[in-house]
Amino acid sequence: MSESNNHQQFENIQEEQLPIAKHKLHDWTHFAGLYAAEHVAATEFVIGATFVALGAKTMDIVVGLLIGNILAILSWALITTPIAVDTRLSLYTYLNKIAGNSMSKLYNWANIIIFTVISAAMITVSASAVRFAFDIPAQLDWYPTNFWFVAIVLIVGLVAVFVAIYGFKAVSEFSGICAPWLFVMFTSGALVLMPELSLDVLQKTLPSSWADFVSIGDQSIWTGINSEGEPGIGIVEVIGFGWAANSITHFGLIDMALLRFAKKKSYGFATSTGMLFGHFIAWIAAGIMGAGAAVILGKAIVELDPGDVAFYALGWSGFVIVIVAGWTTAITNLYRAGLAAQAVFSNHKRKKTTLIVGLIMVVVACFPFVFTKFLPLLTYAGLLVVPVGAIVFAEHQIFPRIGYTRYWSKYQNYAFSLPAVASWGLGLVFGFSLNMLDVMSFYYLFIPTWLFTIIIYTLLAGKYGAKKKFPEAEAQEKKFQNDVEQYQLALAEKEPNEVKDTSAFSKVLKFIAYSALAITLILAIKVLFGSPDEKTYVANRELFYLYGFICTLVYFSSAYWAMKRGKKQI
Repeated sequence: MSESNNHQQFENIQEEQLPIAKHKLHDWTHFAGLYAAEHVAATEFVIGATFVALGAKTMDIVVGLLIGNILAILSWALITTPIAVDTRLSLYTYLNKIAGNSMSKLYNWANIIIFTVISAAMITVSASAVRFAFDIPAQLDWYPTNFWFVAIVLIVGLVAVFVAIYGFKAVSEFSGICAPWLFVMFTSGALVLMPELSLDVLQKTLPSSWADFVSIGDQSIWTGINSEGEPGIGIVEVIGFGWAANSITHFGLIDMALLRFAKKKSYGFATSTGMLFGHFIAWIAAGIMGAGAAVILGKAIVELDPGDVAFYALGWSGFVIVIVAGWTTAITNLYRAGLAAQAVFSNHKRKKTTLIVGLIMVVVACFPFVFTKFLPLLTYAGLLVVPVGAIVFAEHQIFPRIGYTRYWSKYQNYAFSLPAVASWGLGLVFGFSLNMLDVMSFYYLFIPTWLFTIIIYTLLAGKYGAKKKFPEAEAQEKKFQNDVEQYQLALAEKEPNEVKDTSAFSKVLKFIAYSALAITLILAIKVLFGSPDEKTYVANRELFYLYGFICTLVYFSSAYWAMKRGKKQI
């Protein structure tokens, strides 16, 4: 077969169904920005309040979250990224090679629903901040009760759809702009409201030691008593919460969709920006901000919504942070949902499937119940997805090491893999049975479920043909992969090259952007350390609200302008 005929076989295959081309891979900075932005979401305000309601103690929060999030980073780096980089495929496409078309379509439909609802919840939260700014009534029913709330959801949601349509690069660029600002604002919010808590607990504006900070936490934030007045969760549960919060994407392998673009397997450690900041510092900061806003308003922290907390911590920038944090998470999850939809409707382009899923997501976001059920959804979605991640992990990593044949089901032309379907079903029964019997903390259920599914799938696959050898089929698979690589090299030669913009004006724009962030952080530090009494503190806080918002506008305008100038092509 000639080279042109080899290339012809790929012309009717959608790009997302093939391994990512080498010229489309990204360096670690893309993933650092992407994970930092995605995992600093508007829900961090809610999760901050959740730890309060669960009755965690201060030191359990600090130590437990650190350990739990380090375990999550290791899960991405050691489980998800190696498979993503080896295959260069999303889980949605790779599963089809392992389990057949029928199971992969069923699984992809489940992912479409999960990630569409998660995206919708983020848009609902973002819209709630705008609602707060314009004094639109709170949406307390499961359905919308105000026309202007619906209008806001449509506007906010369509922005997320627009960015997600343009694919991984657009998603990572948007996240790269938002991530530094989100880092500064969450940090600043905690600094700004810490004096409020210190005044309430210690009758002074500045904690003078670590012991003072722990005392404030124990008395005003993480008291160790849950919302029912009983002793709360301990460090073991906090560790599990931090680890399990994203089990759907690391143990469940969903983030193969993102990490398949990584040049190296070591880039899995770039998830630390999301975990150590978004799920460690930001969760702690959200607790501090929530407790401070509760003191100002005279309410319990669990009674506040993200708009309340963000406004009293950051002023008008607080509205922006809830919107932006909602966008960054919604966009990434909408991209995942679009990929899953494209895997189901493989004859259509990803842009089209993302648009359709995105429009459905915007409609769902108009119904406030999606946000109120967000945490239970994440919890059960993890148990639903993790067994499939176990099946893929077993096939890719374990089978070659024990003499089994990878892709054995495909080589036997099975319409679907009975071992895969049965293992998924048995994994679900096992996981949810453990939950019903309450034999262990719910946060750790994903681990025995994952291990159980690996064992069951390995045993069943061995009986149905995985022990056999398929030399001819394996040779054809190898040739197919080589043909794909040659086809993509030919495409790469036709694409324009991007030239890095090193002009003085672009450097000035970047300097202005990062100077705005530095000024914001300096103002917040001044609120904490430059307020000897309550009167000075209130004055400094108001100053931060004003100039922090101005700096927010300056940062986004200059950072976006610099990014656009940096996308020159030749």
